[in-house]
Amino acid sequence: MPDWSIKLHDGMQSFTPTEWDTCAGADNPFVSHAFLSALEESQSVSARTGWLAQHVSLHAPDGTLAAVCPAYLKGHSWGEYVFDQGWARALEAAGGSYYPKLQIAVPFTPAPGPRLLVHPNAPPETATVLADALRQICGQLQLSSAHVTFCTTQNSTTLSQRGWLPRLGMQYHWHNNGYQTFDDFLAALSSRKRKVLKRERRDANAAGLTFETLRGPDITPADWDAFYQFYQNTIDRKWGSAYLTRSFFSLLSEKLGERVVLMVARHGHQPVAAALNLVGTDTLYGRNWGCIGTWPFLHFELCYYRAIEFAIANGLKRVEAGAQGEHKIQRGYTPSLTHSVHWIENPSFRASVAAFLEQERSAIQQEAQALTALSPYKQEQE
Repeated sequence: MPDWSIKLHDGMQSFTPTEWDTCAGADNPFVSHAFLSALEESQSVSARTGWLAQHVSLHAPDGTLAAVCPAYLKGHSWGEYVFDQGWARALEAAGGSYYPKLQIAVPFTPAPGPRLLVHPNAPPETATVLADALRQICGQLQLSSAHVTFCTTQNSTTLSQRGWLPRLGMQYHWHNNGYQTFDDFLAALSSRKRKVLKRERRDANAAGLTFETLRGPDITPADWDAFYQFYQNTIDRKWGSAYLTRSFFSLLSEKLGERVVLMVARHGHQPVAAALNLVGTDTLYGRNWGCIGTWPFLHFELCYYRAIEFAIANGLKRVEAGAQGEHKIQRGYTPSLTHSVHWIENPSFRASVAAFLEQERSAIQQEAQALTALSPYKQEQE
């Protein structure tokens, strides 16, 4: 890396929003200065939660900022959604230490997007230099490994060409095939599936609830209080602890404004459920949801169907509903591959992980193909 320089930073305060966002671009809200700084300012990301910020900046030979990436030193694997605990156990059983490791990611956020954030005027070799620099950091800090999770296909290709190990995952995304209305989307489904969706929506909307879509400044502290209660209820049932603090959500609407979309269901004046989404240039990202009480098909209505309606109304190309849940397929969300890339310092352990990932990639591709066959769309749509 002759004449290039790399620096680690212990927080987003080291960058101005303009410096960071010029590299990050405007498409993906999760890599914005606003989102990442909200995580830190709210103490959701901190030494207490085991995410020590070590954001990377890369300067070109002429001294200009060429690239950045969100990076964290971690002593555990919680809040990542790309599971490597088995690797940790294997290395430790062989006498090695897996932690600490370097995580290039958006904490608690399994939403695909760029992770190597290159300045639009940077030299063409910048991404390759950054890929090598991240490996160099591993060696200098005596870390076992570095992990770039939920990255773009382009990031994955760049890193793989520099010796990193590619990994596939799978999520469920809805694609807007030029629909003008929700009925246009329904018309693209097979008759049997269309009837199921219509029945679910009818029952959800006949349960005595009212629905409201709030954006940014319209979301009140009382709305966030209610949402946080729902969020904690859901997290406690599923994971056992809430990663995100209450103040994070207020900071989110303050910093990201209209890009924050909260869909709320009320019974009378009482909020009973809410779904949090963020808006990118062409994508609606479903993030967290929760509810109190039992309501017919409310999860599907609030998280899937109203998200589709919002995307159609706002000319968005895609809704990303996250990982897990083959039930999403029947509601129009089809399998989509996600990408992560991994650097393992120890050569023999790297070879073992590479062999595992080769088998895993094949299995995931086969699974995605099999699940795609369950698509609810008419035959000509598939």
